[in-house]
Amino acid sequence: MNWWGKLAGGAFGFMLGGPIGAILGAALGHQFDHGLSGVMKDESLGRGATERVQAVFFTATFSIMGHLAKADGRVSKQEIDVARQIMQRMNLSAEQKKAAMNLFNEGKQADFPFDDVIEQFRRECGRRTNLVQMFLEIMISTAMADGVLHQRERELLYTLSEHLHFPRAIFERLLSMVEGQQHYAGSAQGTSKVTLGDAYAVLGVDKNTADAEVKKAYRRLMNQHHPDKLVSKGLPEEMITIAKEKTQEIKAAYEDIKKSRGMR
Repeated sequence: MNWWGKLAGGAFGFMLGGPIGAILGAALGHQFDHGLSGVMKDESLGRGATERVQAVFFTATFSIMGHLAKADGRVSKQEIDVARQIMQRMNLSAEQKKAAMNLFNEGKQADFPFDDVIEQFRRECGRRTNLVQMFLEIMISTAMADGVLHQRERELLYTLSEHLHFPRAIFERLLSMVEGQQHYAGSAQGTSKVTLGDAYAVLGVDKNTADAEVKKAYRRLMNQHHPDKLVSKGLPEEMITIAKEKTQEIKAAYEDIKKSRGMR
């Protein structure tokens, strides 16, 4: 049984506790109320278990996505579309889509415990740096959905990165990388034109970076976004398509740079 099956069966949702457990319970109709009888308790799903981290990742992703969407005072159609597109790319079941939208709406509430949710997410993820980076990339994509990174959105992203112990300089580079990746995604859909600058941004390097360093950056990013490795660390299986798209964009950027430099 996968993580969602165990959630739906009441196997461990109530064990999460904290704000994430409360939000998840609300999104699923309070299935994890401590007063429910007959709830199966699976002791193997303590902190650090892959399926538990997957449930936490799913909950934090969609609830904080809703919070970011509301950060500039209104939720734009583009931001709602991004949430729905992610759900579509994840090929969620009707039940999962409903839970994801409920989580999105929970995040939009004025009393959403943003700081507490992020702190619990950090603790649950532990040292899974690549998984946390994927989470940040999804959040940045959401904030940039309407084509503008509003000041309040930027401030929330900074707070997010600080809670997750991402140094500011590294996070700024991540912002540029995601922007470049979005241009590559847009070019595939015919909505934007990719530049060589976008290619360098995707790899987190610049035109003055030596060929050997460009190759090293490419290999590092491909390893960080390897779908199977991310799933083994706690990325919900349903999000594997997003990881695959990331690797395709990274590879496309690297090929553009290689071609421009005459690299083999």
